[in-house]
Amino acid sequence: MTKTLPAAEIELAGSLVRLSHLVQHVFADVSRQHDLTPQQAQLLCVLMNGPLGMSELGRVLHLEKSSLSGLVDRVVRRDLATRGQHRTDRRTSQVTLTDQGRALARTTHDGIAAELATLLADLPPANRARLGADLTHLLAGTHLA
Repeated sequence: MTKTLPAAEIELAGSLVRLSHLVQHVFADVSRQHDLTPQQAQLLCVLMNGPLGMSELGRVLHLEKSSLSGLVDRVVRRDLATRGQHRTDRRTSQVTLTDQGRALARTTHDGIAAELATLLADLPPANRARLGADLTHLLAGTHLA
């Protein structure tokens, strides 16, 4: 039997879903400005902190192996990343941004951050800080932290 949620929780859940859609639209719009798909932009942004192995990328991006391989192949063909042997485990490969990929990742990341900051501009600074802290807390228990 499904538990009926209070109206306030249903409304909050709906707001979170709409916020998720809004963030996805921002990601898509900014990605398109840089001739990237949202998935390519996400891959580049994830790699900004350094090379990752394919299994770690699959986990972070929530992609199956075949989908991830195709995504990585496309950014490699565009000279935005390289695929090579893992530094410590020669049985696996890792993906590393090229200089061009790193620059595009930074530009795309900054564009997305700027668009999201614009959406939050009407919130008072204390509310933005609280929202940031609450979202950080919410995400801390997930694989997205």
